[in-house]
Amino acid sequence: MNSKLIIMLTLDDKTVVNAIKVFEEAKKSPVECWGFKDVGLESEKMRTLVSNMKEAGKTTFLEVVSYTEDECMAGAKLAVEFGFDYLMGTIFYDSVYEYIKEENIEYLPFCGKVSQSPSILEGSNREIIDEAKELLIKGVDGFDILAYRHVIDGEKLAMEFCAEINAKTVIAGSINSFERIDTMAKINPWGFTMGSALFDKQFDENGTFLQNLELVVKYMDTIDNI
Repeated sequence: MNSKLIIMLTLDDKTVVNAIKVFEEAKKSPVECWGFKDVGLESEKMRTLVSNMKEAGKTTFLEVVSYTEDECMAGAKLAVEFGFDYLMGTIFYDSVYEYIKEENIEYLPFCGKVSQSPSILEGSNREIIDEAKELLIKGVDGFDILAYRHVIDGEKLAMEFCAEINAKTVIAGSINSFERIDTMAKINPWGFTMGSALFDKQFDENGTFLQNLELVVKYMDTIDNI
């Protein structure tokens, strides 16, 4: 399977309080991409966690689910301060983009109308794709698409978006079954996130976080992209 698996140490849209311990137990996993959100963990523990990920040779992702310009800028500054490789999420604001583009961080903002908590994604497929094309002209590196939070048809959106947009696209949220992993293989985004499904033991109800992750990795290794 070609898509990157991005493990987020998050549950219910927050970083889990024992994220450092969970990562230490799982860091020998072959999964390259790891991240978490900017809420749920105090600042110094976030700094330690991203440092530990980098020491383990992982590529790091901070996802910011915020909507105001000030909140999004605060998330961008956090990503820079802690040395993340990727900033995912935030509503696109010119000020945030102008700040982040000067740093050695790739920026994958939300696309479409994202609001509420838990988040929902609104807008027609055409509107969301056209917005992405406009943002690519501005220079963003790719997109964080909350496909399964789309109020209409998230899988169709993901399929059409990835077919038209030649950029790093991450399908974020609610990949919580082998069937949805199969769907990701068909759509073939650059990456997709997984977090709550592992903590909720969606793949092995009697297994640990690590055992659920190992099942997912093993399953992905058997899939050929269609």
